[in-house]
Amino acid sequence: MWEEGGAPALRRRPATGRPPKLNDAQVETVRAALERGAQAHGFEADLWTLERVGAVVERVTGVSLSRASVWRLLTGRLGWSLQRPERRAVERDESEIARWITHEWPRIKRGR
Repeated sequence: MWEEGGAPALRRRPATGRPPKLNDAQVETVRAALERGAQAHGFEADLWTLERVGAVVERVTGVSLSRASVWRLLTGRLGWSLQRPERRAVERDESEIARWITHEWPRIKRGR
């Protein structure tokens, strides 16, 4: 290639393949919409799923994406990662748990 075209022949070429369905401006619009939270878009819980993100993408941009494409959008173009919510009881009382661990657990462990 060097002999035929010189230095320009060795330069990187643009990636081939199908162009992305969303341009950079649309991706930023989607980012802003997602950062507002799921409840701002009418969902009951403030938890994102691929289906919910896909619905918001379609509502904001008019472009329908498959679940795999939504995943690539989130992880590749937006740089987000999978986060799972902690499973804890809403009624959980941290101060009562700390009191139990310091007072009750030693008593139970000793067998009294």
